[in-house]
Amino acid sequence: MRPHPHRIRTARTTRTALFVLGMTSVTALTACSGSTDEKAGADTSASASTAPKGAVTRAQAAKIVDTYVTVNNKANKAQNEKLLATVEGGQVHEQSKADYKTFSTWTKADQSDYEKPFSYQSREYYIPADEDWFAVKATASGSKDPALLVFDKEGGAWKLMSAVYTDDAPLPKIATDDNGLATAVDPATRVGSMAPNDVSAAFEDFFETGGKKAGATLSRTTQAAKDSLKLYNDRDKGKISRWSTKKYFAKPPAHKDTYALRLADGGVLAVIPTAHTQETLLKPQYMSSFQLTPSEEESVYNPEKRALVTDTFQGMALATLPKSGKPAVIAREYGMTDSK
Repeated sequence: MRPHPHRIRTARTTRTALFVLGMTSVTALTACSGSTDEKAGADTSASASTAPKGAVTRAQAAKIVDTYVTVNNKANKAQNEKLLATVEGGQVHEQSKADYKTFSTWTKADQSDYEKPFSYQSREYYIPADEDWFAVKATASGSKDPALLVFDKEGGAWKLMSAVYTDDAPLPKIATDDNGLATAVDPATRVGSMAPNDVSAAFEDFFETGGKKAGATLSRTTQAAKDSLKLYNDRDKGKISRWSTKKYFAKPPAHKDTYALRLADGGVLAVIPTAHTQETLLKPQYMSSFQLTPSEEESVYNPEKRALVTDTFQGMALATLPKSGKPAVIAREYGMTDSK
């Protein structure tokens, strides 16, 4: 997953234009894909056959990441979704497919940037004992912010399943044992006040209710939380709010796997899938005389003017679950993947 200059780490919104008084609007665009490279670090091997093992060694993990980088760069150059699907799955691939579909709506500069080859550098591998997946902390060339990447097997092939860039939020220290292996945590297991599997519904409540219900269990102090709550608070601001209302509704993510690792302080770091819809609806008094004109990006999916525009956003997030205190979403990536 390449960090695109217009990928918005907050929940992205599209700006729908009202078909009245000649008003038009262009949506902010995003993109997803890419990768980088760096030396893998030494393998560690257990002296006893009973020692715990990960799904791969560090050297094997490095080759898997290198393969992803190579194929991803080729696929991005040609917007070849079938090629990309050989090394990418999960929520990452949902966003990448949308990038390819809306590529023609981007500026020439953004298209050029997206097509440039890149690699993952400064890699740190976190291979959990007795699990069939692994994580990598890495920084993409051209980016200053590290990402946490999760690779898992799908259809018998190793694929990148999740990638979340941390932006200004530091990635907490992940625990490793004497063999250099990380410890996976069952996503259904409660850690402090909630289980990793519960974070998505709580976080989406920020958009639905401003965090008044399930979201009350999450911290509001992170930038991810503040930006998401701002979207809720600003939902009916702007020129178009005179004629329409905007609401968000939690939606089951396209891919439901959550990955969790034990932190050095005893807490848990979870990589969660998440999703919501954004509905822009004409107010009743304008239904008979006005229509909403979809943005250029929305028009790729449905160019018809209509009274209701429903955009789907598929996302990924990083959450910390401490042994005591409130869980927190520290980073997230959303991309619009449909519009009706």
